[in-house]
Amino acid sequence: MQIISEVREPLVTGGKTIKDVTNDIARHVENQPTRLWFICMAISIILLGTGGYFVGDLAWNGIGRWGLNKTVQWAWDITNFVWWVGIGHAGTLISAILLLFRQKWRTSINRAAEAMTIFAVICAAFWPVIHMGRPWVGAYWVLPLPNTFGSLWVNFNSPLLWDVFAISTYFSVSLVFWYVGLIPDFATIRDRATSAASRFFYGILSFGWTGSAKDWMHYEAVSLILAGLSTPLVLSVHTIVSFDFATSVIPGWHTTIFPPYFVAGAIFSGFAMVLTLMLVIRKVYRLEDYITMEHIEMMNIIIIVTGSIVGIAYTTEFFIAWYSGVEYEQYAFINRATGPYWWAYWAMMTCNVISPQLFWIKKIRTSLVWTFFLSIIVNIGMWFERFVIIVTSLHRDYLPSSWVYFTPTIHDIMSYVFTFGLFFSLFFLFAKFFPVVNMAEVKAVLKDSNSKVYRARRTLVNEPLPQLEENTVEAK
Repeated sequence: MQIISEVREPLVTGGKTIKDVTNDIARHVENQPTRLWFICMAISIILLGTGGYFVGDLAWNGIGRWGLNKTVQWAWDITNFVWWVGIGHAGTLISAILLLFRQKWRTSINRAAEAMTIFAVICAAFWPVIHMGRPWVGAYWVLPLPNTFGSLWVNFNSPLLWDVFAISTYFSVSLVFWYVGLIPDFATIRDRATSAASRFFYGILSFGWTGSAKDWMHYEAVSLILAGLSTPLVLSVHTIVSFDFATSVIPGWHTTIFPPYFVAGAIFSGFAMVLTLMLVIRKVYRLEDYITMEHIEMMNIIIIVTGSIVGIAYTTEFFIAWYSGVEYEQYAFINRATGPYWWAYWAMMTCNVISPQLFWIKKIRTSLVWTFFLSIIVNIGMWFERFVIIVTSLHRDYLPSSWVYFTPTIHDIMSYVFTFGLFFSLFFLFAKFFPVVNMAEVKAVLKDSNSKVYRARRTLVNEPLPQLEENTVEAK
């Protein structure tokens, strides 16, 4: 039995033992899916299929189906690309950076957050590929392969090519990091499997894991190395994505604040999406004892911090535009707040700057309903942020005769719906066939942190320590 500490909230509640952790997590993989899982999966497949029809139409007829025009040549496609890349940041942040800082509250949420990163990056990659118009030759156009049809290679001076290297590297390292963390849990499921097919399937996935001291030593070493590799990638990926804009001469884009601004915004939106998913998984799989209010409150605090950074960045942009003395730059920002897209700008400000400040109130910060609602609001606001940056900077260029108003078509909207269907279909398949919480790391937290707190508390009150059973600490 675990203790109920009086000095801090336990990371796992419900008096769980190590055996309980295995049973509670593994049974979702071993048992039949619940009705709620089928409902979530059905909705995801409907989104995937409906959006897939329009994506097929785009591949056949071309991206002229989108609402792009001679002035606004990037709109929903790049907005969605940057938004999905940003979503993918929190997973590696939770896994890698919090691991290096020894933050144990990450253990119950890091597995699902890492999966979210993988699936979000896949959704992000969809947009530049389909934007090429002929995606079947996309690999040839974006990778530095020898050009057999001419003398030109890809343009290494272009930040769009830097995106290819940065995101593919980020995806590769994140995928390996995620898989390495799964190996001990795959071995647990393999050992509990009752059918030959499951034993064979999870036996292959577990790479012959035996649980020996040597295995654990290698596992911990590899995890730390991958965390060290992933940490700079978190910062570099969205920095390079911001270079797509910052290296241009478009008023509203050409600014040096973009790299830290984009990284803070990515972490902000990524944590909001992690919260949304965690609350759904917590409900569907009844994981209230593992994803506790303590975890949710910690993530809400990070949203307050990153949301405040984003708010400062918005203010700084206006200051830089005024201080530059460049009339085109000043007009771009005034136009954002008062021009034809004022509604998008103020939606962004309301969702990203004002709404996270509600988390300063503890009652809201520890409310599941408010957390779920505000996490969705933040993600909507971050989508508007990318839309405002891209569309409002393009729709009025240096020639008033070319000013236009961009309106999305049904193909813009349904392509976005397709990526939602893809993301949630992959995520719910992951939640069914893979352990959604890291059993091995949760067990380590259960044993170690609780006994330390218990001993410290008994020492402070000068009470003798009773004889403790193995892995068992009696609550006072």
